[in-house]
Amino acid sequence: MELRQLRSLVTLVEVRFNVSRTAERLHLVQSAVTQHLKQLEAELGTRLFVRHGKRLVGLTEVGEQVFRHACEALRQTGNIAAVGRDHLEEDRGVLRLGATHTQARYVLPPVIRRFAAAYPAVELQIHQGTPGQLVDMVLRDLVDLAICTEALGEEIALHTVPCYRWNRCLIAPRSHPLLGHRVVTLADLCEHPIITYVFGFTGSGSFSETFSKAGLHPKVVLSAADTDVIKTYVREGLGVGIIAALAYQPKEDADLGTHDLSDLFPWEVTKIAYARDKYLRKYHQHFVDIFKAETSGRTGETGVSARFDGRLAPGSAGQFPARAEVVGRGLSLDSVPVATSARGPIER
Repeated sequence: MELRQLRSLVTLVEVRFNVSRTAERLHLVQSAVTQHLKQLEAELGTRLFVRHGKRLVGLTEVGEQVFRHACEALRQTGNIAAVGRDHLEEDRGVLRLGATHTQARYVLPPVIRRFAAAYPAVELQIHQGTPGQLVDMVLRDLVDLAICTEALGEEIALHTVPCYRWNRCLIAPRSHPLLGHRVVTLADLCEHPIITYVFGFTGSGSFSETFSKAGLHPKVVLSAADTDVIKTYVREGLGVGIIAALAYQPKEDADLGTHDLSDLFPWEVTKIAYARDKYLRKYHQHFVDIFKAETSGRTGETGVSARFDGRLAPGSAGQFPARAEVVGRGLSLDSVPVATSARGPIER
């Protein structure tokens, strides 16, 4: 069994069983990819792929298991390479970030600016997706770090670092009657059409649960993954918006009024996540520190800090001892992903 066979398998799944795209991504001819896959099946003595005629359309049950182990094997191979790079080129490399639109648009810019100044030779890539997609990207080693609120706490293969708390606010045209209320209640919100995040994004689960517990049924007329889309339709008069408070920009959104809703909904905690068996390079760790420092100051929270004295992700089982200390105050402790780069478009 060879690494190139495993790499062909994993890449094939990533491009949805398109052999030509697999070959293109691996800089191989199609016949070489096909040979790798056939050799892998022959060596294991079982079928790994579901076929429709000559086309590969999915994985068998055994294929799913082999795929998971292949991802782990390639990640460990990457860890070995990263150890060497950390000693030879500790300030050079690529940092692949996964984030929801809200994080990428409203939270990351000052963090990226500060990180890029500290590590000018590190290429930055931002891959946008839903919380579920971000978890999948981390587990498949398509990104190094993922930033979001939902879904991260449900996957035991991930280590998560809580970073900052946030809540929601109401946005509406400045003439809207709700903005004249000294106190806005859940019942008040239910009297108006609402525009908010699609399920699975930015606290949407606790949003629905809050109304359900109160026996109320909000009139959600439009849901979107993109906060800017929500603002656009609020401006069009389709309804009032409920968004993450950090996404309201006083200067850019001067035509919209806002009302704090933190008394109505539970506070959310945004986290950074990475695979437990991921080798963290020094600049990965520094990014986490910068992110926490920037978001703590931004939200007025003391926040949390994580200090690493090893290189393997805290909580992982490996030969590189590591420790993460999390310190905080008041914490009891989100389509096809879009890729952008600080150095231009990324070839996918």
